[in-house]
Amino acid sequence: MTMERRAVLKRIGGIGAAAALAGCSVQEQGSGGSDGGTATGDGSGDGSGGGSQQSGGTATAWYQLQDSEIPARKAAMQAFESETEFGVEGSDISNMEKKTTSAIPAGQGPEIFEWAHDWVGDYYQREFVVDQSDALSVSLDQFTDAAASAVQFDDAVVGLPHSAETVTLIYNADIVDEPPETIDDMVAAMEAYHDPSSSQYGLAAPFDPYFTSGWIQAFGGYYFDPEQDPALGLDADEAIEGLQFALDTLRPYMPDDPNYEPQAATFSEGNAAFAVNGPWYLATLNQSDLNYEVATFPEIDGGEVTPYTGISMWYFADAMNEGGAAATAARNFVEWFATNEDHATRLAEEQGAIPVLDSLVGSDELPDHVQTYSQTVSQGVPMPTDPRMNKVWSPLENALIEAFNGDSSAKDALTTAAEEIRSNWE
Repeated sequence: MTMERRAVLKRIGGIGAAAALAGCSVQEQGSGGSDGGTATGDGSGDGSGGGSQQSGGTATAWYQLQDSEIPARKAAMQAFESETEFGVEGSDISNMEKKTTSAIPAGQGPEIFEWAHDWVGDYYQREFVVDQSDALSVSLDQFTDAAASAVQFDDAVVGLPHSAETVTLIYNADIVDEPPETIDDMVAAMEAYHDPSSSQYGLAAPFDPYFTSGWIQAFGGYYFDPEQDPALGLDADEAIEGLQFALDTLRPYMPDDPNYEPQAATFSEGNAAFAVNGPWYLATLNQSDLNYEVATFPEIDGGEVTPYTGISMWYFADAMNEGGAAATAARNFVEWFATNEDHATRLAEEQGAIPVLDSLVGSDELPDHVQTYSQTVSQGVPMPTDPRMNKVWSPLENALIEAFNGDSSAKDALTTAAEEIRSNWE
């Protein structure tokens, strides 16, 4: 079962303005994404990408994007092709985990694919991704320490980072006058607007492990930390307290479907005072007439909202071991995508991406909403790359749905999830 948090995590798109730079036509490619829909409902499966047969070779790239981001990604690949001798054939994949775990072992995977960093350890141990440290022409010193660390496992460099991501608070500025400083301020604003009989809600936030991480970890709780004993912290009192807080404080003001698409649509259609979502979501909001602002999380008594953070990266898949023109094209595209400052700046301006290039981090030239997301990243905690983390997501997702629907208490839900995870580890 593919985790919903991943269906919304891996989205940072390309650059819309790059279309003017590209001199070659985008040719649609058949997608490998017909294996199933994403939790966001965006898995149309239609291929996209440059795909021009360049003299330096053509790489195959997979990614999973929202519909609103696909045109920008095409434009980015066009820009790369117009500036280099290389080509890149992209496909939007509707279920990246299912597709990569089936295609790569069968020798049918791409040279590169895009996802967040939390698969690094698991995929490297399963030999789905490969070390390219000796072949790269860029230095990891160009990136933040967190980004450079995220793409490595056992001294292997299995990809390059291009942006950071997390979720934070977004509010409808036509409903809410100013960002709430405290959780009490936020509750008062939600209460004033909330009227389900009129399809009005105080908050629209997917209730899955990634989006809920900030609340569950707010009082000292944690999902999984290989540096702690026990490594699994889901059934500890602090985590249970965090989930109970979310159920008591936030759940009463949310639509009844916990999944990503209905929650995201509620806010983007102007029917919620607040949302919790990531920078990838801004591409959708920018296509609407919604007057929105991005804010950091409010203060809460006795804790601090501590969301998971991720590093968006391009992975080097096992096909890179074959070498040749396609592998060379793939490395060149990834290096261009990850280190081009103009490209990263446009990503920030048009897609809300949080730069991880040291030369851009903290720049006053970045949009206000990107600076706000960066502040939230600084108070968050990176997702673990330990391979055992992949066994945590699905049981926790099921537990949160049970608790959200009122079918289980916070304690019972997290205890059951923890027992299943420990059993799976064994």
